[in-house]
This record gives sequence, structure tokens and C-alpha cells, in this order.
Amino acid sequence: MNTLCIKKIQAVADISASQVPALLDKAQAEWHRIDTVNWDAYPYKPEVSFRIVHTGDKLLVHYRVTEESVRAVAAHDDGRVWEDSCCEFFVSPDGNDVYYNLECNCGGTLLLHGGQKGGERPSAPVSVLESIGRWASLGRTPFEEQVGERTWELALVVPASAFFLHAITDFSGLVMRANFYKCGDLLRTPHFLSWSPIDLPRPQFHCPQYFGEIRFAED
Repeated sequence: MNTLCIKKIQAVADISASQVPALLDKAQAEWHRIDTVNWDAYPYKPEVSFRIVHTGDKLLVHYRVTEESVRAVAAHDDGRVWEDSCCEFFVSPDGNDVYYNLECNCGGTLLLHGGQKGGERPSAPVSVLESIGRWASLGRTPFEEQVGERTWELALVVPASAFFLHAITDFSGLVMRANFYKCGDLLRTPHFLSWSPIDLPRPQFHCPQYFGEIRFAED
């Protein structure tokens, strides 16, 4: 099981997602790799890194990807973003079976569901989805798959209130379980990478038993 300590930084209240890369540069936030190939049937491994910090009441997440093709067909939030070039953050705030899947394609279109595996997993309300800031280096306009190596970046500003089944107001000092993923189910070369390893016979990201541990610094 992988572990990660998430640094706390001081930042203004109205951070825009486009400011996140520069803020994380200034904070010297560490890059981490999403590079575990868990299934031999899907050996392709694009270059994927992420870094994450918190401000107390927000998470700032920055992904950087180089892959052999890109796709951003899902045009609206809560669509099939996992079929596109997609980065994902799954997190269980209480360390139990209640978890969230925050998935965002390379065009900044996202979905967010929460609940228990196998049970009811409602989508986040529209107001919650709209509260999550996104910046995409490829722009926000949907497009069909483009073949040819591309490097792209994605930044998110996720308020604590986005975890709509909980009452989190401050991440400081919290310990959660989580995993980070990169996928592209309908790309020319499908792939399913994870940060923390998964020991299952076929691709499956909804597996909280294989989440790693994330610790939020207090100061």
C-alpha cells in the first residue's frame, strides 16, 4: 500500500484552477507517478504524474500526462469521462467503504459520485460539480481522438464541501485512504494505470481495499 503526505500551503481564498501549477511550483510540491500496470492485457504505460497540496479547506491537484493519443468526447459533467483521456482520484475520507470517485478528462469535464461499492452511489449535485475549478491545457472544447504523442496538463481546485456525503471543513491533520488513476477506455490503446497497486484479475478501480493512505499536514 502506497502512502503520501499532502503538504499544506497558504493561499488566497479565491484560487482559480489556472493558478494551481504556478502555486505548486512555488510550494515545491513533489511529483508522484501513476505508473503501476496491474493487468498484463493492458501493458501500455503513458507517462503520468500528479502533485497535490491542500490549503485547509481546498485540495489543489495538478496532473501532467504524455500519451500517444488524446480524446475528450464527453461534453458535459457526469458523462462518460473514463472513456476519454482521463485522470481520476478516488478517496475514502473515513477509511471505510464510503468513497468518492472524482474523474476528469483532459478537457476538464468531470464526474463525482459517492457512496459504498455495490450500493447507491449518487452523483454530486450540480452546485457541487460547479464548485470544482478546472483548468485544462488542451482547452475546454470537446474533441474526438487525436492520434500522435501529446503532453497535456489538468489542474483542479476541489473544495472540502465537494465531499457531499461528509461534513469536512478542514483537511488539516486528517488521514484518508485513496488511489489515483489514469485511464482511457476507448482510446486506440486502452490503459488502466494506478498509483497504489491493485491485485485483481481484471481492470477495476472501484476497489477501496487497495487504496493507499494519504495524510494531510497540519501546517
